[in-house]
Amino acid sequence: MATPFAVSLVTPEREVWSGQATIVVARGTEGEVGVMNGHVPMLIQLAIGPLFIETENERLAAAVDGGFLHVITRDDETRVDILAEHAELADEIDTQRAQQQRDRAEQRVGGDDDEEAKAELAKAQARLDLQR
Repeated sequence: MATPFAVSLVTPEREVWSGQATIVVARGTEGEVGVMNGHVPMLIQLAIGPLFIETENERLAAAVDGGFLHVITRDDETRVDILAEHAELADEIDTQRAQQQRDRAEQRVGGDDDEEAKAELAKAQARLDLQR
């Protein structure tokens, strides 16, 4: 069994989740990364997408809208801090609101605010994907 390590998922507004995990899987701007106890120190920029935290008892999923994931390992102890611009656990997601956001963003894609609309579309889709 994997050795648990400290994980904290925070946004500027709140602490979303904190506890002991056996693995964290996140989507960075350069690709996906998995972190277990003993991982080398690193700092990655998070992309819009899913984040998974596995504990000894459950698998948590969250939608994350960018930010950073920081890993530090000292004296055989690992800590992961996820500093997200915005994050919602899967059970907090309002599916109807996410569908409405996706629909609005889809209508805006191709317009003057194309990049912003694409980002909003990706955020809404990440939330909807966790509900499946």
